[in-house]
Amino acid sequence: MSLFSFEAWLASQSQRAENALLQYLDSDTAIPQHLHSAMRYAVLGGGKRIRPLLVFAASELGSVDQVDGSLVNRAASAIEMIHTYSLVHDDLPCMDDDDLRRGRPTVHKAYDEATALLVGDALQTRAFEILSYPVGPDPKTGFAQLRMIASLAHASGSKGMAGGQAIDLQNVGKKMDLPALEEMHAMKTGALLICAVQLGGIAAQLSNPAMAQLDTYAKAIGLAFQVVDDILDATADSATLGKTAGKDAAQDKPTYVTLKGLDYANELANELKGRALNSLNEFGPQADALRHIAHLVVDRKK
Repeated sequence: MSLFSFEAWLASQSQRAENALLQYLDSDTAIPQHLHSAMRYAVLGGGKRIRPLLVFAASELGSVDQVDGSLVNRAASAIEMIHTYSLVHDDLPCMDDDDLRRGRPTVHKAYDEATALLVGDALQTRAFEILSYPVGPDPKTGFAQLRMIASLAHASGSKGMAGGQAIDLQNVGKKMDLPALEEMHAMKTGALLICAVQLGGIAAQLSNPAMAQLDTYAKAIGLAFQVVDDILDATADSATLGKTAGKDAAQDKPTYVTLKGLDYANELANELKGRALNSLNEFGPQADALRHIAHLVVDRKK
């Protein structure tokens, strides 16, 4: 029996994510060409693709004959489009005001602010459009799509990513205690990561107890992802990160590092990794990709 190679899995599934995004993005020759060009610039400009990878990895917990690969690809593309739209808007002068994303000029710098605003709007609606396409006659698939749409909408909205961003903006220069900081990041960063795992689990037709275990996993890595982001913002340089380093401190934003220190943040990240891994104990080798992603999230350098 062959051993699982995460490197091979990561290469193949990363390419799968890119291929799916290429399939569901309009050509830059489609009218309006300027907008479609900017959308492609935003989505196809690199990135870790953690959210699509989580969709793929969670979907592997179901039997092969239960999982609709086309629906999984759509879900992975949809959540990456939502994530990218959030980055495009986050970089705008009225939000975090950044000139660099993924090692390139941000969309409002490469194009203009109005186009960047429309890119975010269009990517958000495109995400739900591709997730709602009819897949087949099986009513189970249609019900799964509805669950996916509801999950993605909730994770993206005022009680998820957008709400977390609002709290973040309201607290620049203010003091936050640890529970408030954790709640903010659970919404701003964690919600979409939890949703990614949920989308894969829905596609795999997992039981409610299995979905609950996946939620525990996703909440842990969702918080860990933000903790590591805070660590890297304080310790890495802009060339390594592909975005402006040290912005949190410059903008006087509350982070795990500024609130509790670098040692605490590192310990918390590793504790959360352990929590994520423990939540997968009931699953067999089919959860190996999820296990490796937990290591990837915490051990990354950018």
